[in-house]
Amino acid sequence: MSESHVPIHPGVVVGHVHLKVTDLERAIAFYQDALGLSVTQRLGDSAAFLSAGGYHHHVGLNTWDSLGAGPAPRRAAGLYHVAFLYPTRAALAAACRRLSRLGIPLEGAADHGVSEALYLNDPDGNGVELYWDRPRASWPRTADGALDMFTRVLDLEDLLASSDQVPST
Repeated sequence: MSESHVPIHPGVVVGHVHLKVTDLERAIAFYQDALGLSVTQRLGDSAAFLSAGGYHHHVGLNTWDSLGAGPAPRRAAGLYHVAFLYPTRAALAAACRRLSRLGIPLEGAADHGVSEALYLNDPDGNGVELYWDRPRASWPRTADGALDMFTRVLDLEDLLASSDQVPST
């Protein structure tokens, strides 16, 4: 770390993501149906804002520069994925069941040691990660105490078994 680097306040969180989409109605339907977000505001037929729990917005969608365009090239700089943090493993399992019920395919499912994650794409090819964090005390560490994340295949059957305590959404 450079001497001029001043760390950001530890209470800062990523508040929202704003995505360029090619078809606003299709994108709204995906974020409502697949993730369960609710529209909080619309700007005519060019933008919409969606949230969970009544927040002003977690996701902004717009067609200002992208109406009718194709997806961004896969091998270009830009957003890799947006991640949605679920409060519990059971809540993530319920989200997985929702995706399955809607026929939305997963692109991957991973155990990172610190978290378990599901990966999918929205209709415009934007990557979407749904995940939950394990308690910090259980995060994998090296012998000297440094974080030691990894990527292993997530056992989806085991994940889905954990949702029995939570009503399916």
